[in-house]
Amino acid sequence: MTARLRQRQVAVLLALLLAGCAQPGREPAPAPIAATAPATEASMRQFYETLAAQGRPVYRVAGAQSLVVITVRRGGSLARLGHDHVVASHAVQGWIAPDAGRADLRAPLAELAVDEPALRDEAGLDTRPSASDIAATRANLLDKVLDVQRFPYALIRVASATAAAPGVRLDVELTLRGLTRSFAVPALVKAGGDTLEVGGSFEFDQSSFGIVPFSILGGAVQVQDRLSLRFAIRALRVARPGELAD
Repeated sequence: MTARLRQRQVAVLLALLLAGCAQPGREPAPAPIAATAPATEASMRQFYETLAAQGRPVYRVAGAQSLVVITVRRGGSLARLGHDHVVASHAVQGWIAPDAGRADLRAPLAELAVDEPALRDEAGLDTRPSASDIAATRANLLDKVLDVQRFPYALIRVASATAAAPGVRLDVELTLRGLTRSFAVPALVKAGGDTLEVGGSFEFDQSSFGIVPFSILGGAVQVQDRLSLRFAIRALRVARPGELAD
């Protein structure tokens, strides 16, 4: 095999890497979230409407003022030939009831942004993928990895909150691709006037949600299983139950 042919084959394989960060697992697909989401959302809304009617504090998430960011890092002996990626949601929806220690949020996956320059700089990523690389990565992420047609939302539920200096510990349930996993997440909470701000970070393995991290060349170029997620949620207090509507 000539050196030129070998280089061409490697280039083709790297192009496949740039087309997406991961590929879905082979396990049978769970039932679509869309089949059960309306009833679940109705019951959640009723819960928060009841609290608001009782005069207890309820906050609605301000999606445009909130941010969830996941950093996906490359690995392997030839990692330098690939890219790290940053995936972000600027459209988180949902409600928070702080004195009940509960929150129910969702992020519409079709609205995810990939590799925004400012977020790549904040994450300290040292490469700059091209516009075509970013477009291909996003298309593969939404279609093959997350399957947004079947699973349009990432669902986040806080079941309880416990004081833990210097902030709180949130018992979080994250549902992705129809699978739910639980995490203990340290967070900082800031309340002032009619606003509530919650921020924190944690890590998780994408394989725990049935996603097989992308890997080529015998693992020489791969996507790390471990992902880093950080969030900064800003919510506004509702004055009456009718304001709970998105």
